[in-house]
Amino acid sequence: MKGRESGMPDEDYWASFYDAGCLVERLLTVIAPNADIAEFGSGYGTFTFPAAQKTIGRVYAIDIEPDLVERVRLRANDEQLTHIVPICRDFVEHGTGLPAAEIGHAMLYNILHIENPVALLREAFRILRPGGSVSVIHWRSDRATPRGPSLDIRPTPEQCEDWLSAAGFVSLQCVDISCCSHHYAVLAYKPDKAEVLVPGQ
Repeated sequence: MKGRESGMPDEDYWASFYDAGCLVERLLTVIAPNADIAEFGSGYGTFTFPAAQKTIGRVYAIDIEPDLVERVRLRANDEQLTHIVPICRDFVEHGTGLPAAEIGHAMLYNILHIENPVALLREAFRILRPGGSVSVIHWRSDRATPRGPSLDIRPTPEQCEDWLSAAGFVSLQCVDISCCSHHYAVLAYKPDKAEVLVPGQ
């Protein structure tokens, strides 16, 4: 199931909104050098490939669009990045299909305007190992931007923090990503104790 207002523009136009390397550098400094990463909605691989430079672990690039998944697969092959694992899957409807408590970091970028954001964050919580981290970015909701969903469905940073807390995450912090001026970022962690339950479950 595609999230509302989830279409992608031309790749070059899309890439013009980001300094993807800078963004990933600021958000993935917390991960171990062998951490597995799960990316919810990899699109063109804008953030997939910078993330793959931060770890020797697997980078699961998950997207619902077969043509985008194939583009990531072909580029990964061309660049001999064998630890990138493209996956075509409707993760909104069916989850990621990844095992529980094995992922070091989850990336949810420009996606939490979907209809049930807490369910998606709970899936991220499920697959993360204890102490694992999640990074969220989204288009700013306080002003118009060249791209992005309608302003009235864009979450504020405070809403994202509330949803992260509802999904069980702790140690929430806003991260400066001024290198991507149209966006904001939030970083959070799964508690270290494996026995901690997700609220509401």
